[in-house]
Amino acid sequence: MISMMKTLSRSIREYKKASILTPLLVIVEVILECLIPFVIANLVNEMQAGCSMGVIVRYGIVLIIMSVLSLIFGGAAGATCATASAGFARNLRKDMFYKIQDYSFENIDKFSVSSLVTRLTTDITNVQMAFMMIIRVAIRCPLMLVFSFAMGFIMGGRLAMIFLFTIPILGIGLFLVIRTAMPLFRSVFKKYDALNDSVQENVQAMRVVKSYVREDYEKKKFGNAADDVKKDFTKAERIMAINSPMMQFCVYAGMVFVLSYGSYAVITSRGLDINVGQMSAMVTYSFQILMSLMMVSMVFAMITMSAESAERIVEVLSEESSLKSPENAITEIKDGSIDFDNVSFKYSKKADRMALSDIDLHIKSGEVIGILGGTGSSKSTLIQLIPRLYDVTEGSVKVGGIDVRKYDLEVLRNQVAVVLQKNVLFSGTIKDNLRWGNPNATDDELVEACKLAQADEFITQFPAKYDTYIEQGGTNVSGGQKQRLCIARALLKKPKILILDDSTSAVDTRTDALIRKGFREFIPETTKIIIAQRVASVQDADRIILMEGGRITAIGNHEELMKTSDVYRDIYTSQNRTGGEQDGE
Repeated sequence: MISMMKTLSRSIREYKKASILTPLLVIVEVILECLIPFVIANLVNEMQAGCSMGVIVRYGIVLIIMSVLSLIFGGAAGATCATASAGFARNLRKDMFYKIQDYSFENIDKFSVSSLVTRLTTDITNVQMAFMMIIRVAIRCPLMLVFSFAMGFIMGGRLAMIFLFTIPILGIGLFLVIRTAMPLFRSVFKKYDALNDSVQENVQAMRVVKSYVREDYEKKKFGNAADDVKKDFTKAERIMAINSPMMQFCVYAGMVFVLSYGSYAVITSRGLDINVGQMSAMVTYSFQILMSLMMVSMVFAMITMSAESAERIVEVLSEESSLKSPENAITEIKDGSIDFDNVSFKYSKKADRMALSDIDLHIKSGEVIGILGGTGSSKSTLIQLIPRLYDVTEGSVKVGGIDVRKYDLEVLRNQVAVVLQKNVLFSGTIKDNLRWGNPNATDDELVEACKLAQADEFITQFPAKYDTYIEQGGTNVSGGQKQRLCIARALLKKPKILILDDSTSAVDTRTDALIRKGFREFIPETTKIIIAQRVASVQDADRIILMEGGRITAIGNHEELMKTSDVYRDIYTSQNRTGGEQDGE
């Protein structure tokens, strides 16, 4: 718990002043509120003794000043509390987002996307509410209780002893409630993750859902997930709801005792043991104690619920990236040569089998390498080791003759550009998206890269040309256009190694050939690795690698593989026969 609090407190930073000022303002507010009944009790006693109007006016002025000051300090505490809690949540959200940006793929695999979204939204909101209550309500309520109890004993003597009996009852009750509710909140947040996962999956695959007319199935699946969350929350809230009636019963029972026994004492002692002013003050303090205890109940409920949220946030903040730049990291890459020396790799230490096994591969700088293989042959896994998106399990991967683990990560990844099949464009203009590759690229450089990627032709057909706005996810451009924009974006990095992971699958064969021709003519020194399903996409490569089951089964150029590899020959023959039949149609 202490470690968790220390981790979260680092996000307060520039809002530390507001966080400290809030409790100080609350203390003054509470003192004034607790003194007001004391002053009123003295006024009642003065009036009962037959005081003059001047005395009443003086007491009235004092009460007005105290009330106004209490209001001012309370309002100021509310303002500083809002600033501190909102600022804390902002910093916490920022710290989490920045932390996630530093994660390796291995770290991201540990948390689901939906879980990270829940932690960045719902969990932070819960912690923000708890923090707001801690620096204001959690300070105000205990102080109000202490002062009210103290003033109650000062004003009522033995009459205030009734309040001491309520404390053990309420303490035991709160302990049992929290102990029972905490596991339920822990469970419900995991189900929140599952609910968000269902929403994310459905929205992303909406076209598939509608194509297969599976709306009713998805609604039922979402309904079941929502019902699971509702059931756990309902059960937890029912347990937490016991707080309020339990406290009200104890305090109202105390007030009944104060009113009945106090009235009896006033009448029988004729004001000697306790007078009317003390009696009125005791009623006011009883009410303050009631309100304070009810607020304490709310604070405990909020803190109980947010404790699990805080733990989930700290999990994200405490997670250390499994990939880091080494000390004295190398910051210059000599060339685009790549060496796989006895490389084996698996995604998890607990995995039963290797995703890659016994990979020995040496690529010269400037070579064009094609990679072919069926689904699950680990083609993408192989290229992800080059920019060190994952670290090898055995062996080593070298770029420019140096192990990638010795490079500064940012330097390495800036020199290894990867274009994936599932390309992502961000909301903004075409220029904005292209400049992800190079923020300082000139308009001429943008056009040059787009011409090389065969994207300039369709861009210039848009009314706004390079200022055309791209919707989130690139929904207003075709798959082939999206792929070409992403290739142009990668080229703007001017990398030493360019990897195309099946990233021309959505373009026609003519455009594909033009892109490869442009690569050969304009970036001859860049090492080019092309993963493809079509033999035509890699046919003119310097070497073609065949993969199966995470192993390299054959290497050679097109002519060599046609002679030596039955698998390659079968792929080539089947694809060309299919193409010929289609042409004949």
